[in-house]
Amino acid sequence: MLNFEFQNPTKLIFGKGSIAKIEKQFSRPTKIMLTFGGGSVKQNGVYQQVIDALKGHEIVEFWGIEPNPKVETLRRAIELGKAENVEFIIAVGGGSTLDGTKLIACAIRYDGDAWALVLDPKKVTGAVPFASVMTMPATGSEMNNGAVISNLATKEKFAFYSYHPQFSILDPEVTYSIPPYQVACGIADSFVHVMEQYLTDTNINPLIDRWAEGILQTLIEIAPQIQENPRDYNLMSQYMFCATMALNRFISMGVPQDWATHNIGHELTALHGVTHGESLAVVLPATMTVLSEQKRNKILQYGERVWGITEGTDGLKIAETIGRTEQFFSQLGLKTRLSQLNIGEETIAEIERRFNERGTLLGECKNVNGAVARAILECAL
Repeated sequence: MLNFEFQNPTKLIFGKGSIAKIEKQFSRPTKIMLTFGGGSVKQNGVYQQVIDALKGHEIVEFWGIEPNPKVETLRRAIELGKAENVEFIIAVGGGSTLDGTKLIACAIRYDGDAWALVLDPKKVTGAVPFASVMTMPATGSEMNNGAVISNLATKEKFAFYSYHPQFSILDPEVTYSIPPYQVACGIADSFVHVMEQYLTDTNINPLIDRWAEGILQTLIEIAPQIQENPRDYNLMSQYMFCATMALNRFISMGVPQDWATHNIGHELTALHGVTHGESLAVVLPATMTVLSEQKRNKILQYGERVWGITEGTDGLKIAETIGRTEQFFSQLGLKTRLSQLNIGEETIAEIERRFNERGTLLGECKNVNGAVARAILECAL
């Protein structure tokens, strides 16, 4: 097992009616900035629940944080937060709203441009405390210190790490209004989060392997049921909790990690606006195929324990395991090939160029460079 340190300071407040518990998280009247995406939180009642729970506090609102939050938008929120001297921020929405809020919170306490913090997180010296009311399970952002920020001008998308939310409210009932496509993307995102931490090598931390496999098995089990019953509280509770557990650093304890699939997927989103979850559905099976020898033992373990694949030669079992993974994404209703997205050689060449220019080395063996990224994308055609 690898050395590790684990601490998760986020207080998770989970269940029906939990939005009303926001008021108990403050000991005095506070000037709070609420950050939002679009207007769906007004349509599903979440906005009013939050406002009702914050009576007695001074509220500043910022709307318009888009999926794959863009620094150009966040700069306006940062300016507002500085001008209003806000003391606390609550992100109300999905993972993108919270991701954007993590940068906003840090940049309010920074004199330079926010993008400089994304490029060099060592410049972060503090942050306005923040929390979240989650409406879209997927990213795990509600219980980790990570975010992903886009730059429209440069067509780039990078991870950003800073602080954890102080608390996060998760009420599964608010998920009932999420469109089926977004639920599918969220399930895929949660699934691949687990795979990035799990699909490396065997016999490193067997207990964490079992936890990771349990999340994968649960997502596989509930996905078709959610498609049939998207307003089932028990199912949506399981989905919401899986998304949180998939990326709150718990299943990364003592194990190597990959993250090649995510970083390649980020480039597809930055260049073409591909929805994040769908980009992962395209890239993961190809990553598994190209790196099948390196990941041989873990793919076999994953195939046996998660998919029940035990018959045939190792080669056949690996092929079937990868096929079943791609089929899972397809059954969610997601595209799994670049050709289905009308993406081809020009994009592959640009991503290879970017990886080479940055000196990118990804994967648990730090061997996924521009050439390997090209091979993965060609496999995904």
